[in-house]
Amino acid sequence: MAAKTKPTRKNANPKPKAKNNAQKAKNVPLHRKWLKDLRYGQSLSLEFFTHNAWILILMLVAVLSLIGLRYKTKTKMSEIKNLSHKLELAQSDKLREQAAYMSLVRETEMHRLVIDRGLGLVFQEQPPYEVELVK
Repeated sequence: MAAKTKPTRKNANPKPKAKNNAQKAKNVPLHRKWLKDLRYGQSLSLEFFTHNAWILILMLVAVLSLIGLRYKTKTKMSEIKNLSHKLELAQSDKLREQAAYMSLVRETEMHRLVIDRGLGLVFQEQPPYEVELVK
């Protein structure tokens, strides 16, 4: 007796699971898909770097330029601070020397006038004493 075999029906859709998975992938939110791709290393593949090479190079140059600018600014600010401090010290020295010069000029001029007029006065080294009146 011969066994009857069932005729196989060809399904119009041979991979219903694949279609179902594709539908599920469409329903997945974008942020979850991105996280999943990142987790499995698909978003940072060699293809990603080759497609975005110019953008990545431009971003790298921009970041390095900003770092360099910040460093240059910091060094210039410290130099300005140092020079401002030196300027304050120089102005203080200038005022002190100017006061000393003016006192010397006055003293020299007074001494010359005393000698020219023949008054016989001398410069007193100590300040004058104040005498209190006794009542």
